[in-house]
Amino acid sequence: MTIQLLLKPACCPYSLLGLLALILSGKCSYSPEPDQRRTLPPGWVSLGRADPEEELSLTFALKQQNLERLLELVQAVSDPSSPRYGKYLTLEDVAELVRPSPLTLHTVQKWLLAAGAWNCHSVTTQDFLTCWLSVRQAELLLSGAEFHHYVGGAAETHVVRSPRPYQLPQALAPHVDFVGGLHRFPPTSSLRQRPEPQVAGTIGLHLGVTPSVIRERYNLTAQDVGSGTSNNSQACAQFLEQYFHSSDLAEFMRLFGGKFVHQASVARVVGQQGRGRAGIEASLDVQYLMSAGANISTWVYSNPGRHEGQEPFLQWLLLLSNESALPHVHTVSYGDDEDSLSRAYLQRVNTEFMKAAARGLTLLFASGDSGAGCRSVSGRHQFRPSFPASSPYVTTVGGTSFQNPFLITNEIVDYISGGGFSNVFPRPSYQEEAVAQFLSSSPHLPPSSYFNASGRAYPDVAALSDGYWVVSNSVPIPWVSGTSASTPVFGGLLSLINEHRILSGRPPLGFLNPRLYQQRGAGLFDVTHGCHESCLNEEVEGQGFCSGAGWDPVTGWGTPNFPALLKTLLNP
Repeated sequence: MTIQLLLKPACCPYSLLGLLALILSGKCSYSPEPDQRRTLPPGWVSLGRADPEEELSLTFALKQQNLERLLELVQAVSDPSSPRYGKYLTLEDVAELVRPSPLTLHTVQKWLLAAGAWNCHSVTTQDFLTCWLSVRQAELLLSGAEFHHYVGGAAETHVVRSPRPYQLPQALAPHVDFVGGLHRFPPTSSLRQRPEPQVAGTIGLHLGVTPSVIRERYNLTAQDVGSGTSNNSQACAQFLEQYFHSSDLAEFMRLFGGKFVHQASVARVVGQQGRGRAGIEASLDVQYLMSAGANISTWVYSNPGRHEGQEPFLQWLLLLSNESALPHVHTVSYGDDEDSLSRAYLQRVNTEFMKAAARGLTLLFASGDSGAGCRSVSGRHQFRPSFPASSPYVTTVGGTSFQNPFLITNEIVDYISGGGFSNVFPRPSYQEEAVAQFLSSSPHLPPSSYFNASGRAYPDVAALSDGYWVVSNSVPIPWVSGTSASTPVFGGLLSLINEHRILSGRPPLGFLNPRLYQQRGAGLFDVTHGCHESCLNEEVEGQGFCSGAGWDPVTGWGTPNFPALLKTLLNP
């Protein structure tokens, strides 16, 4: 039996036997990710070639259909002025819309089977295929790939990656976006513990940020908690062998739970929860999502990344593509340099966020902890945006500090707060007016050569990111900082708002940004003082962007004033 392929390059045979010969010869092939950075990240070392018989897993991202229609639906269900607002798609609706064509499914499956990749599993949307195969088979399948063992990161994570580019038969170009599990290394957390601030002669009202401090600053009362009766839930995702301990959560709530009703245990762990030491990142996310979104059922997506062939962030996306019933709010304290990722990967992950938005999920990502970022290109400096923070289909959360670190006062920019402009994604229409206003009125703009003024600008909102208390491995730890803290806090407050919406018969908030920008920051405290860090050179002298009235690429529209934000987002 022969398979007629959609693309018929003159040099390529059309039969399945010919396709196998093509794999073996390596001729007439293409690279799906020619721009994927393959330099070894700092802190990682090679342990040598992987054994040819060792098993690994690879994920094949299959070409999807009807992406323009998907975009139209995302805009319609997320825009309060649309008659389709809040009428979200089910997972089955999304699958019917984007499912790869029969030709794509048939071609890719036959190619994999012919190469001996028998152990493959798909997802409900059928647009990802994960296969378990030997290193020998993978190197035969992916011309040019050469798998090595690597170890690195704070948890001494082991991965198998290829330092060399891979190629696919040209005939697969219309059918495969990219192959996961080859090049991308897990990023290390930038969460940091700062020294305790010194304020001479001042007796403080608090000694670091705790749930009670957050609730006082953002005007939550003891009654602003979940009812425990609605079908409402929230989630955070953990990667890189980051685990939380239930005992740490219980101790945190005992020490800092205050007088508001809360839950002291996670409702569900999706994935494998490891048995290692608790990570500060995971502990922080769980403890502050559950104290801000108090008394709301909480899930934790645990992707430890121990299966050496896999990319844990990609695994999380696959989980979202395979579950019909999901929490309404997801917070993720994860990010990578946008320029370290291939365009094919960036665009496909962005499409996955569109699918989530169509289903009414609210995805919040940390804006990063490197300010505007910095890199040198051909001897010239440029700011360095972060992804997924730069995706147009997520809500990105920046960071602030108290003006006086010991008093519950007004907030200023936390100098680490990530923000800027994407070099990949154009500015979405929902933020056109706000960003144009900032660019035309800011008195402190960096030189135009440092950033792409027409790109998607972020963050969208902010919250406190400096000086948190966390309990990890039974030890209370002070002065933990990063947008990894502000993100679950904002997510928890949105879960409380969803609670009111669900109990009053309204749909959950879904993708927030179109509404957020239409309402021009209503319900938020505008942060107007401070700048974040960037390149340290004579042109910008370590300063990136500065905050100001209205939206800015440091704190977005500002930080939550809960009763006002609830009033703003409750209707329709």
